[in-house]
Amino acid sequence: MKNSGSKKRETIALRHLKDRILFLIFVMTCAWHARAAEPPDKPAASPNILLIAVDDLNDWVGALGGHPQAKTPNIDRLARQGTVFANAHCQAPICTPSRVSFMTGIRPSTTGLYAIGPLDFRRDCPALSDRKATPTMPEYFASRGYRTIGAGKIFHDSTATETFQEYGPRGDWGPFPPGGKKLVKEAPGGPLWDWGRFPKRDEDTVDYEIASWAIAKLGKVSSPPPFFMAVGFFRPHAPFYAPPAWWDAQEKKKDIILPPQKKDDLQDLGEFALALTYANNSPRHPFFEENGRWREAVQAYLASVSFVDAQIGRLLDALAASPYANNTIVVLLSDNGHSLGEKFRWGKRSLWERDTRVPLIIRAPGFPAKQRSMEPVGLIDVYPTLLELCGHEPRSNLEGSSLVPQLRDPATPHEPVVTTFFINNHAVRSRDYRYIRYSNGDEELYDHRTDPNEWHNLAGQPGTKTIMLEHARYLPKVNLPPLKGSMGMGVDPAHRDDWFGGVE
Repeated sequence: MKNSGSKKRETIALRHLKDRILFLIFVMTCAWHARAAEPPDKPAASPNILLIAVDDLNDWVGALGGHPQAKTPNIDRLARQGTVFANAHCQAPICTPSRVSFMTGIRPSTTGLYAIGPLDFRRDCPALSDRKATPTMPEYFASRGYRTIGAGKIFHDSTATETFQEYGPRGDWGPFPPGGKKLVKEAPGGPLWDWGRFPKRDEDTVDYEIASWAIAKLGKVSSPPPFFMAVGFFRPHAPFYAPPAWWDAQEKKKDIILPPQKKDDLQDLGEFALALTYANNSPRHPFFEENGRWREAVQAYLASVSFVDAQIGRLLDALAASPYANNTIVVLLSDNGHSLGEKFRWGKRSLWERDTRVPLIIRAPGFPAKQRSMEPVGLIDVYPTLLELCGHEPRSNLEGSSLVPQLRDPATPHEPVVTTFFINNHAVRSRDYRYIRYSNGDEELYDHRTDPNEWHNLAGQPGTKTIMLEHARYLPKVNLPPLKGSMGMGVDPAHRDDWFGGVE
């Protein structure tokens, strides 16, 4: 009886084991079929995306070394965690066309969108009117199951907030002093050209509100589905307002280091280049020197940079403390650069280095940290990069290229990058050179190995023809006319002396 009972128990155990094995085979088969039924461009584990856009931030960032007194510990921290693209450039040195370009992946020369206006690119730009053919990044990722969230300044105008499923505070460049008064009463230019210690607290600023909303949203999102979150900050765009604490943290006015200038810098430039670049430049540089305001304005910009860096730090800290810290791609960029006296200019709207070079940092799960790439890249490369990082197929109408090869190996070559300012005026930036050709045929060439300030135009000098022809190969073949409603692009050589007070 004992042996019979043992055999019976063994038979039951074997039957249970067989049942378990058959059940496991059934579960694995179902899982395989379910995965096989997924679209081929859907990754097994889709990473989240956090896109941080900063307004008018040039290379005055610690990680880029654009100004020795720049204090950006939070941006620098992100740079150490990922890859810094130290030779990154915008596709237009002005807000609207730059932002529309990197959010759609299409060049300004292909769309005809060169200026601040028109603002409603879906309605007024035929090349971008079809949402399915030319989806913005949030529209594309929403179609792939992402939850899309935005806040602050992503597009230049609020009409494009509809491209997100959810949008927080849009904000503007305020708050402004009461009564519409300027803190620097004599400052020339429009109402945005002002600077000073304002408001009293970080909490009273638009950028603090934007960061706070995004931080709160990070605490509420659930996974799945993955999220695409874009957060746009307004500083350091003029007016250069920053709470007093950020001014106090900066060097004193008398110790502020000014950008380098060369007295005869403009003598080797053509009349058309000067007209295009200076006719719309406001305020004029002589004001700052004649009124002793140059150091103060630079100090204000640096304080604004430090202030926005702190808001970025708050957002990064919230992400690090969230459940998404290890499965989120972070991209930080600026829409264009900004001059503060270089080449006797203020603002952007030129094809020179200070106005086209921008911060671009990408941190992606599974990729190396503490990398620096000197290859020429553009903001237009962000869209195809995110597609590849998230496991999606490339889109044939995107005019940039994925930077995943550079994320793997920063020394991987990348073709020169193009910046466009109004119709048929282009800069081609390679690793060592900047080549500019204007619509009237004028040319400029700068060797960044020996001339980082672009003081010596080499175009037409012996031995440069081959270099110029090589760079000219990358000029856009399509240059659409400006869209109806384009504004702020006139040139007026008659007032040439007013542009820089006769200093040449």
